[in-house]
Amino acid sequence: MAEGPKAGFAETFVLAGSNGHGVAVEDLGTGGLSRDLVEPSSGVGRMAMGVKSKCAAYVLALRPWSFSASLTPVALGSALAYKSEGTVDLLVFMVCAVAVLVVHGAGNLVNTYYDFSKGIDHKKSDDRTLVDQILEPQDVVMFGAVLYSVGCLCATLLYFLSTLKLEHLALVYFGGLSGSFLYTGGIGLKYVALGDVVILITFGPLAVMFAHAVQVGYLSALPLVYAVPLALNTEAILHSNNTRDMESDRQAGIVTLAILIGPALSYVLFNLLLFVPYVLFCFLATRYTISMALPLLTLPMAFPLEKLFRGQCYSKIPQKTAKLNLLMGLFYVFAIILAPPGSLPQL
Repeated sequence: MAEGPKAGFAETFVLAGSNGHGVAVEDLGTGGLSRDLVEPSSGVGRMAMGVKSKCAAYVLALRPWSFSASLTPVALGSALAYKSEGTVDLLVFMVCAVAVLVVHGAGNLVNTYYDFSKGIDHKKSDDRTLVDQILEPQDVVMFGAVLYSVGCLCATLLYFLSTLKLEHLALVYFGGLSGSFLYTGGIGLKYVALGDVVILITFGPLAVMFAHAVQVGYLSALPLVYAVPLALNTEAILHSNNTRDMESDRQAGIVTLAILIGPALSYVLFNLLLFVPYVLFCFLATRYTISMALPLLTLPMAFPLEKLFRGQCYSKIPQKTAKLNLLMGLFYVFAIILAPPGSLPQL
């Protein structure tokens, strides 16, 4: 006698996911009842998966691994304000951090958009947000505009929270915003070998000065001096990125500092950017206070980066350098905070 369908037979069918891939779903019951129950919930599941993947795409487009370049200068500027004034406004600190962070993120999106529109990004590029159609160009433009708007809102809020003059606040903030946009947008300073200068100024002295000024209520040249070690290390991130992309950039017809000086001198420059900050920390530790030796704890992380660069294994150097930048910056901030009163120049 022929057997009928067994009770509990696990019937498997495929639902199309939001990314086009099939998702296997098991029907653990018999008849059409459980299928009817699965299909509505799978529709909600597809919607949830779609929203989740879209949010993840937006976050990845921001290149969050690079955010140490904007957060550590804010922490450093606030630490300098704390040492000179004896206090720090946490609300001002948080609003300032958000302002700098969203401007940085928007600048990354501008870079993504213009590199794609100029044919620089391709299937082998590190940033394939638009190449792989993870996001559409209009999505990137809209997201960048939203982030710049949030940054301007934060700057407006800082005007009411801080005693810094409006013209000084606008000068520093919009100077940083312009730098983040003009790096690849507008005249595209990156494409004429001036991108390194923009990053060196914007994500170093300017960001530290901004964070310091909104805390103390005035502009000072002091943060520019203390920002030098961090700025050099931040520039190492960009330089390693541009060295990695030399061939694709050359084929696209753009000029970066790495292309101008070639692989050999790029290696020399990377070492200078990587190790000169440690020389400065040694000087500060021996001349002023031993607390300035704290950033030297990250020195063992620098030697593997030099080895990778020397071996021309560029693929992961920018991310690894960003990690070093974050840890060095944090130890630098702690060193400033722990320094005895009056032990550091003008602090």
